[in-house]
Amino acid sequence: MPQNNKDLRLAVLIDADNVPYTAIKEMMDEVGKYGYPTFKRIYGDFTSTQLNGWKNVLNEHAISPMQQYSYTTGKNASDSALIIDAMDMLHTAEVDGFFIVSSDSDFTRLATRLREGGKRVFGMGEKKTPMPFIKACEQFIYIELLRAPLAKAKPAGGSKAAAPMHAVIDPGTDLKKMMTSTVEDFADDDGWVTMAGLGSGIQKKQPEFDARNYGYKRLSDLVRTLPYLEVKTRDGGSGNRNDYVRVKEAIKGR
Repeated sequence: MPQNNKDLRLAVLIDADNVPYTAIKEMMDEVGKYGYPTFKRIYGDFTSTQLNGWKNVLNEHAISPMQQYSYTTGKNASDSALIIDAMDMLHTAEVDGFFIVSSDSDFTRLATRLREGGKRVFGMGEKKTPMPFIKACEQFIYIELLRAPLAKAKPAGGSKAAAPMHAVIDPGTDLKKMMTSTVEDFADDDGWVTMAGLGSGIQKKQPEFDARNYGYKRLSDLVRTLPYLEVKTRDGGSGNRNDYVRVKEAIKGR
């Protein structure tokens, strides 16, 4: 999750055909962690029975429906309308970034173009979302994890972080490789990197990474459970304490 971005002006553009309406509250709550939704629009043919569920939740969340009739089978007018609106906003609206909510790879080029235009682009969709769209975003959030119960933060004075209650993704060798390589890529001369620096480095490599995918609320909770990483808390001055991470020497020597 980005730090100190509460004032980002965001355009939230939702593809009604490719995300579940039952998760709208969780999705909008998540958007609020990244900034203020200046625009909230959803695209689809709301005369279709398939989108009936959306009709009951749009007013509750002040989302403007952008009606697009399906004139021709196989042609998605909703996708085109979303793309056109996004490009108009890129050039005319006072927004700092976009939240593209869809599980459709059709928005891959749009995300890339918006980032080329200097805007921040966050994606949100289900685990079925194709990787090209995920990689085109600065950060991508899986909808499934927004409802997954997570491990609680380590209690004060406790020695271990709580075990995860549920993970959307199983930890494995890929996690180990990604964690250790990122620590080493961004570490200082003594091999240490701040927890925030580790999080930033991981996000650059894997936009879909989120500690909640592994059942933990925060990156620090996850890192403290990994046997190949060492965590040390240092006094950063002015009463601040910062966590630092490095790869354990026994692992580095292998």
